[in-house]
Amino acid sequence: MATIHIAYVGDLRTDCTHIQSGTHINTDAPTDNQGRGEAFSPTDLVANALGTCIITTMAIFARRDGIELAGSSLDVTKIMSSQPPRRIARIDVDLVLRADPMPDADTCARLEKIAHTCPVAISLHPDIEQAVSIRWEAVANAAAD
Repeated sequence: MATIHIAYVGDLRTDCTHIQSGTHINTDAPTDNQGRGEAFSPTDLVANALGTCIITTMAIFARRDGIELAGSSLDVTKIMSSQPPRRIARIDVDLVLRADPMPDADTCARLEKIAHTCPVAISLHPDIEQAVSIRWEAVANAAAD
């Protein structure tokens, strides 16, 4: 059974339905490739998949240790190649992990390894550079920001 149904609606746009949940997202070609940039582009979704996979996988493993990562955030930057063929050259992921309780150094190191080995990270072509930076904040410190 399919996971996603995609309808091409014209004018370089799609309507995508996640079959299990019924959730919809739309895509649009980016402005630098004949689109209007009014929705995620397909390559934006690849970068988004990396960021969401990293935090979701880290949260799964953190939960096993009784650590909550709610309130954490990621900024993801997708960089396209400047030379043909058009492709993603690099994805920068900047994570701010707000942990409650704050994990010890060994647990932080284990969780950081997960950021580099989540299913999307290891599925992307090795020519796509993945630059992941991580900053840890204790929840008490995060509230003081």
